[in-house]
Amino acid sequence: MKIAIPVAGGKLCAHFGHSEQFALIEADEKTKKVTGSQMLTPPAHEPGVLPRWLHEQGAHVIIAGGMGQRAQSLFAGQGIQVIVGAPAAAPEELAASFLAGNLPSGDNVCDH
Repeated sequence: MKIAIPVAGGKLCAHFGHSEQFALIEADEKTKKVTGSQMLTPPAHEPGVLPRWLHEQGAHVIIAGGMGQRAQSLFAGQGIQVIVGAPAAAPEELAASFLAGNLPSGDNVCDH
């Protein structure tokens, strides 16, 4: 499983489209452990580009602070599960919390 997390300043970026990089965290679904990670620089943000690009990178899940409904639909169309409302924390911490089933999430912080 690969978990994509938008990052700015080393922590989750509140809006995925404004991220500097994406952490792509590899995890073992059976053991619920992070097995590797890499930082990737995304292409320029335009509607539909990031869902397609992350699908090409093998992402299964994206953890975001906020994301518009259209973007969520585009990710779903690529077969990528969307988690919104996550706190600004280090990518590895967020991935570990997701795998453990206790990722704090809340309201979608995106208003479009």
